[in-house]
Amino acid sequence: MAAFEKALPRLRDEGIAVVAASTDPLEKARETVNEHSLTFPVGYGLPMKETAATLGAFYEEGRTILQATGFVVKPDRTIVVSQYSSGPIGRLVWQDILGLIQFYKKQSK
Repeated sequence: MAAFEKALPRLRDEGIAVVAASTDPLEKARETVNEHSLTFPVGYGLPMKETAATLGAFYEEGRTILQATGFVVKPDRTIVVSQYSSGPIGRLVWQDILGLIQFYKKQSK
């Protein structure tokens, strides 16, 4: 999330909004927001198992964690990219999202 925060001006220049959500309770989510000086919206308190089932995200019962899941959503609310991580790699990065949006904009001309 810190990398997205640092890139926020470039993303906003392309009309890209960033939103995050977490299963963390409010206080833990606040710590994350403060630690990384996040200015984009960060939801909190999502129910872990229900969120995993709704999104199709990987839920690790043994460690009781929900692996990162990311989406790129068009203005018409359709999902154009979905990312499901089963570990610490393979997550969306802002550079790829920026390039994707720029590509879509060129294609629509």
